[in-house]
Amino acid sequence: MTRFLLSIFSLAIAFNLQAQTEKPKLIVGIVVDQMKQEYVWRFYNHFEEGGFKRLIEGGFMAKNGHYNYASTSTGPGHASIYTGTTPSVHGIVNNNWYSRKLKRSVYCAEDTSVRAVGGFNRSGLISPANLYSSTITDELKMATQQRGKVIAMSIKDRGSALPGGHLSDGSYWYDSRTGNFMTSTYYMEDLPNWVKTFNEQKNPDKYLSQTWNTIKPIESYVESGDDNSKYEGGFKGKDTPTFPYDLAKLKDENGGFGMLPSTPFGNSILTDLALEAVKNEDLGGDEITDFLAVSYSSTDYIGHNFGPQSKEVQDTYVRLDKEIKRLLDALDAKLGKGNYTVFVSADHAVAENSVRMKDLGFRADNISTRDIGTYVEEQLNQKFGEAKWIEARGTDIFLNHDVVADQGKDLYELQLFVSQKAMEFPGVYLALTATDLARNSYSEKMRSLMQKGYHPKESGDVKLIFDPAWQSGGSKGTGHGNPWNYDTHIPVIFYGWGISEGTQSVREIHITDIAPTISMLMNMRLPNGATGQPVFEALK
Repeated sequence: MTRFLLSIFSLAIAFNLQAQTEKPKLIVGIVVDQMKQEYVWRFYNHFEEGGFKRLIEGGFMAKNGHYNYASTSTGPGHASIYTGTTPSVHGIVNNNWYSRKLKRSVYCAEDTSVRAVGGFNRSGLISPANLYSSTITDELKMATQQRGKVIAMSIKDRGSALPGGHLSDGSYWYDSRTGNFMTSTYYMEDLPNWVKTFNEQKNPDKYLSQTWNTIKPIESYVESGDDNSKYEGGFKGKDTPTFPYDLAKLKDENGGFGMLPSTPFGNSILTDLALEAVKNEDLGGDEITDFLAVSYSSTDYIGHNFGPQSKEVQDTYVRLDKEIKRLLDALDAKLGKGNYTVFVSADHAVAENSVRMKDLGFRADNISTRDIGTYVEEQLNQKFGEAKWIEARGTDIFLNHDVVADQGKDLYELQLFVSQKAMEFPGVYLALTATDLARNSYSEKMRSLMQKGYHPKESGDVKLIFDPAWQSGGSKGTGHGNPWNYDTHIPVIFYGWGISEGTQSVREIHITDIAPTISMLMNMRLPNGATGQPVFEALK
């Protein structure tokens, strides 16, 4: 009897160990550029059963997912999702920022040591070199002795290079000059044959030869505003921002191949490329887990142009739902349902058009960071004498440290003065100094979010955020970049292998929790700078 019980116990242990070592064939990370959580609810009745609805109803959704730092933009967003930490650690503090060391603006994914492969020269100076920390894709590569494949792709180069991480087997982005997908010598010396074949199909020509009209009757889009709104941008060559859009006629005046990302078909061509990658790279084809990172960018281009209340944005999400379904159906066919894991989120959300908000009676307006800098500089000159006190300006103000030293002034005194004067400017909610951000530990929400967006080597002397609903930019379309709820509230969805089915949570979950959740799912170490926590409700 004892021997029998020992045998049963041994079998149970063996079964448990086997269960612990099982892993999904493929992890798919989907990032939707500029997607608010609100869009899930607003457009839900227009979604099909096999797209967003399938993911939400068959997986886990955080209804209260948020970015937990200031500077809600594409570069920091992708970096934070894949590193599991904030700009205070990974160093991608914005899409572009001033480098005190280089004395110029730097781009989040720039790398002047590499060359273009398969596209325009200047479009190829791209790599993840500016990341200070590893990504979940890096950790997968290291956990599998680099046998697991990592393929990343996006219309935007930063939406591909940052998710792919340092060890990507192939990160590809769209070249708006040629209409091809390209990469850089950081990854390879020549494009794979399957990418060359894909480019030879001239898909941008096909997509840009058609008319963009609403995929459903426009009168059914009651969840969005008037089709002809004075707050929308539109395209050159068309008098009104209204459907339909004859892309063949509009193409030449709107950047040629560069127009494609500003239509829903930028998302379609990315799905086309993703399906080719799954097939030709044989992703999920063996016992070693692979990773596919797909970042849909057209939602951002269209959102900036037309704004969140537009028919164009609604139609884009109805169409994106079909792209998600197309991708999931292909993964089912190749890998089988339940054999892969998906997460879906966004790199940031978006604000309402500030002029529209003002017209509706809200205390809001546009704001110019250039004007703020000019005002602050005038105040510095009046207080401390004429000098070139400011080295660079924006939502971060960089003081010229050499001038401050030469004038015998105390740096912290000037930082405090700049922050005080910046907050006198209409639309500036809060300005904090680098000294205070570096030495204090803030618990109040807005100060804490600013601190998590501050990096001591990359950020300026004074960091600004605007009042709610204020934004920099023109009167058309919209923007983002602030730590208020409308810019931070995004979907966080997990689905598939190892994920709880049909569950939701209303507790606040942060974007930095995605990578730790995947680490726990895979029984592997966290990205080396990760500060997020696993979403325990999402895991079986």
